[in-house]
Amino acid sequence: MKRGDYIHEHPEWPTFRWDRAALELQLAVIHGRRSRLLAYMSTLDEGAQQGAMLDSLCDEVARSSAIEGVVLDAQQVRSSVARRLGVALDVGRATDRQTEGVVEMVLDAIQRWDADMTAERLFAWHRMLFPDGRNNVGPVQVGQWRTSPMKVVSGPIGRERVHFEAPAAERVPAEMNTFLSWFAKPANIDPVVRAGMAHFWFETIHPFDDGNGRMGRAIMDMALTQADGSQQRYYSVSRAILAQRRGYYEVLEHCQRGDLDITPWLVWFLEILEQSLSDAEVQVERARRRQTVLTRNLGLNLRQIKAIERMIEGFEGKMRTAKYAALTNCSDDTALRDLTDLVDRGVLTRLGAGRGSHYVLADAYFDGVVGLPSRTE
Repeated sequence: MKRGDYIHEHPEWPTFRWDRAALELQLAVIHGRRSRLLAYMSTLDEGAQQGAMLDSLCDEVARSSAIEGVVLDAQQVRSSVARRLGVALDVGRATDRQTEGVVEMVLDAIQRWDADMTAERLFAWHRMLFPDGRNNVGPVQVGQWRTSPMKVVSGPIGRERVHFEAPAAERVPAEMNTFLSWFAKPANIDPVVRAGMAHFWFETIHPFDDGNGRMGRAIMDMALTQADGSQQRYYSVSRAILAQRRGYYEVLEHCQRGDLDITPWLVWFLEILEQSLSDAEVQVERARRRQTVLTRNLGLNLRQIKAIERMIEGFEGKMRTAKYAALTNCSDDTALRDLTDLVDRGVLTRLGAGRGSHYVLADAYFDGVVGLPSRTE
């Protein structure tokens, strides 16, 4: 092939290939971490599990949209996801149709992971993304394959750079039939590799007028949920992708040109998936610590619980008496009494003296209660 030709123009398209040896170690680590994450989540109580899943799903909804430059209101997303999960919130927020649609699509992909993926289902997802039939530029062909050329470009008008040109519109129905048939009955392939391959394949076809990135990541989420064999999702791949957004587009562009070897994409995808699992382990540890505080300290007041939760989540600076007072809206004297009580209970440790004194979580207090073991890989 000539340099610069697109992968979908290759005569053997879409017979992808990759270096299995190059992925072997990554896959072993990822499968171990996925299994371990699900196992440790099962040791937490129902409330902690629901909270962790709520966090990860909210992340997935908001970050997948943010990758495409679509900013959703975080509180609206949380309110919508919580309502669909049956999780009670202290304060709910009215949600707009766009947010409801994105949430509905992501949850349909994850919670109905064992339902068939069909063209009709994809059309329904597309209508969820664009309930008004428009994006921020103008009208969108909603709930149907695109009927016009599709190019991914950047740069000012007149000096655009074409990063990728998708297959011609007349090819899309047949291309998607091939893709959906494969997705329904994939060959003997590692399920995690299948998820990465499905995302790449869908993005290369780019079958819709708009929304291909978010829908492609929803397909990836569905494939990963199928790999887990459970609709319980405790990690967000889109969060990790957003943090490496430039690399995401660069590796897609690189592999969408030339031959059918998608090893670089799969290596990158597995690195991102491993990062998302690592992030999830941090979330699990936070959930475990919250559970420990609530189950072992039933006598804590609401101010103490609020401060500890903020410390578990992490915040800038050090917890001092004045900061505690401001955070919990109490006097300095009350703050000092609360903090002293937490030290006496063993939840906090006091460091320093005088004006330099501050409080940190007492790690020993949380150790040995459902925790994740030290990682060796």
